[in-house]
Amino acid sequence: MLIVNIIITIATFFFMEAAAWFTHKYIMHGILWSWHRSHHKHHNHTLERNDLFALVFSLPAVATIVAGFEIPELWFLAPIGFGITAYGLFYFIFHDIIVHRRVKIKFKAKHPYMKRIMNAHYVHHKVHTKEGAEAFGFLYAPKRYNKKDILKKKESETA
Repeated sequence: MLIVNIIITIATFFFMEAAAWFTHKYIMHGILWSWHRSHHKHHNHTLERNDLFALVFSLPAVATIVAGFEIPELWFLAPIGFGITAYGLFYFIFHDIIVHRRVKIKFKAKHPYMKRIMNAHYVHHKVHTKEGAEAFGFLYAPKRYNKKDILKKKESETA
């Protein structure tokens, strides 16, 4: 049973990247832009309206964990909740601490993949409006977001 729980947790974690991409593109840059806009504006506030998404997204995690433990027939919901929670933790570490430096730490990206996902996020933040953004993922970025590929694209656009 432990192996099944681990598999469900890991599968949920990876599924969450697709769910986060969809939510970011169609909800955050859609109907709830009024919350997400705060994240695309430069400010010196500790919190931003966009942080409300963390509260909203934690509800399914908590609900599935509680239901999975309290209702024996729904045991599989607990590892789903743990997968959602793990994704949220990775998102917080990557997005809020490493990329946006909302918690001040010394960190320099050395691994090419870390550099690529950070570059993708920086490309996303070049747009400060609801429309026109790209790179909606958080923990996955296609190879086109390698810094040298971004520079080549800029050179070809200006030529």
